[in-house]
Amino acid sequence: MKILIGLGILLGVIVLIAAVGMYYLSPNEEKVLDFIKNNPSKTSILLVRNDTVLAKHNADKVMPLASTVKIIIAIEYAAQAASGQINPDEKVSLEELDKFYVPNTDGEAHPSWLKSVKEKVQNNHISIREIAKGMIAYSSNANTEWLSEKLGLDRINQRIDSLELKNHTPIYYIVSSLFVGKEAFPMLKGKALEEKLKALTPEQYIGFTREIHQKLFTDTTYKREVGDMSMEIQKVWSDNLPSATVTDYISILKKINSRTYFDANTQAYLDEVMEFLLENPANKSWLEHAGMKGGSTAFVLTKALYATDKKGNKTELAYFINDLSILESIRIRLSMNEFELKVLTNENFRKKIASSLMMP
Repeated sequence: MKILIGLGILLGVIVLIAAVGMYYLSPNEEKVLDFIKNNPSKTSILLVRNDTVLAKHNADKVMPLASTVKIIIAIEYAAQAASGQINPDEKVSLEELDKFYVPNTDGEAHPSWLKSVKEKVQNNHISIREIAKGMIAYSSNANTEWLSEKLGLDRINQRIDSLELKNHTPIYYIVSSLFVGKEAFPMLKGKALEEKLKALTPEQYIGFTREIHQKLFTDTTYKREVGDMSMEIQKVWSDNLPSATVTDYISILKKINSRTYFDANTQAYLDEVMEFLLENPANKSWLEHAGMKGGSTAFVLTKALYATDKKGNKTELAYFINDLSILESIRIRLSMNEFELKVLTNENFRKKIASSLMMP
């Protein structure tokens, strides 16, 4: 009998823990809103609806972008394709892309993209337009690194200036940055490596990424060993990623969503890359235009999205979060879709955001 009681108590505790866990992790738009409201130092947000600012918090705080930065590269790709500087139908060997694929560092984004375009691969080659689409829809870092080389980092960073982004830090080779510790301080690990990496100037850090990129480009064995990637080293890497403000990214989204800022050809190439959401008939039934890009590290979640619905309502939303714990990251990530969908479709929820987050 005592054993049966003990098992019953244990079963009850397990059920209770499971219920609490399900509640904690279950998707709900309120969880994102509450986190932003309750963690003001970790978050920034700017929400614009039909040119009216509904929510604004830490709008000029510079924060790491993670993969959301790829929007800039997509814009540069569209501009070069429209002007004939690159041919979007040029075929590229998959081996060239593989030089910049580092297994277990991208959440299987690159393999997932390769699987999705299997029928478009001819003689082990794929078009640049598909590479660009895979950079945004699947967030392939290998595609991003290859495109950064093809388009030219200098041209990409000039695009930041032409877009008049006031607080955007330079864009560099993201895959290559994984190896900065190994390249700069090959004999160090742990705290000693962390301190040395933190002491690098931005110019020194970016300089190492350029050197590493060339090694990845020419030496297929270099990427086999990344080096120390403990959570402490990942935090330094995450903090050093290209950064900007939600104000910067709302200005980009408004330019795209206006459909008047870019010339018609550039806009068409950009739509092809950015508006993968409209490949879903359910989205196409109520959205005229929509595009988004998110980014994440172990500590960062970012999102920038724009939409014009069938009624002509225009929405631009950018929200960046940093210094997350693992559980916080999982919880918010699971609710981001619900949050964004409610922003786009529910006026009462937008009013709730407005009343909660009109902070400086």
